[in-house]
Amino acid sequence: MKTVRLGRTGLKVSEICLGTMTFGYQCDEKTSFAIMNKAAEQGVYFIDTADVYPVPPTIETSGRTEEIVGRWLKGQRDRFVLATKCRMKVGPGPNDEGLSRRHIIKAVDDSLRRLQTDYIDLYQPHSFDPETPLEETLRALDDCVRHGKIRYLGCSNYPAWQVALSVGVSAKHGLARYDCVQPRYNLLHRDIEAELLPLCRDQGIGVIAYNPLAGGFLTGKYQSLEAPPEQTRFSLGKTGDLYRERYWQQAQLEAVQELQKFFQPRGKSLIGVAVAWVLAQPGITSAIVGASKPEQLDASLAAVQLTLDAEEKEACNRAWYHLPRK
Repeated sequence: MKTVRLGRTGLKVSEICLGTMTFGYQCDEKTSFAIMNKAAEQGVYFIDTADVYPVPPTIETSGRTEEIVGRWLKGQRDRFVLATKCRMKVGPGPNDEGLSRRHIIKAVDDSLRRLQTDYIDLYQPHSFDPETPLEETLRALDDCVRHGKIRYLGCSNYPAWQVALSVGVSAKHGLARYDCVQPRYNLLHRDIEAELLPLCRDQGIGVIAYNPLAGGFLTGKYQSLEAPPEQTRFSLGKTGDLYRERYWQQAQLEAVQELQKFFQPRGKSLIGVAVAWVLAQPGITSAIVGASKPEQLDASLAAVQLTLDAEEKEACNRAWYHLPRK
């Protein structure tokens, strides 16, 4: 497991980051602990969570994942780099969501309590909030940094133009800036290569990619577009609707089948290939992988030992280039 600098900062993270959105719904606390134990044993010390987890997100279950992670981290907190997020609706009130000063400060304190820690290594707005001025959001985050509650700032699901504006606002007012972005990125979704990745490489912003396996679609386990099995990413309420919209399409299925046909004779797992491909792209810091069972981590973690040759990289490119463009 390689150690990588997070963008221009001095913070070092593992090249695989453990995602935790399954903890507390798709898997119980005992299984969640087993997953974290296995990841840690393999050298993963970068953990990503969010106040709205587990998925599918509901007000009733929000915060449950952070509580599980907090109990597991007790007594070993300093060994790990811990990332969490805010922005989504976590309560019934009108101010229980968004990126206002009021919500951010409360969300940070609530996450600290649930995670049983006095600092968060990387704190990230989960998505852009068009109803709140950037300066208000960044000043609130900067205050949390200055008070020692947060060490570094990042953002998730931001378009490149919003990241660029945010960096400019931080520079203009002397505020802590976003030193990391968390976008969706995989063999079937490479939109960030047009603007976001070049921006991040130019500005020294780290990139931790989520969905490297396209929510499980790139595992190759789906052979048709019949109704997905229960308790998979594609059948979980609103989250299932979102993931089916992203990947549950004939062209995507055929692309995965072609990849399988190419890599199977070479003895390479499609899971390993998908994660290794993400890690090999210029500007990528880390890939976020998750699981609902400990054994599911085996193939993903093995990706750090996998190298793709020129012919294999071209096969990966074909999967994306042959998809229809909307």
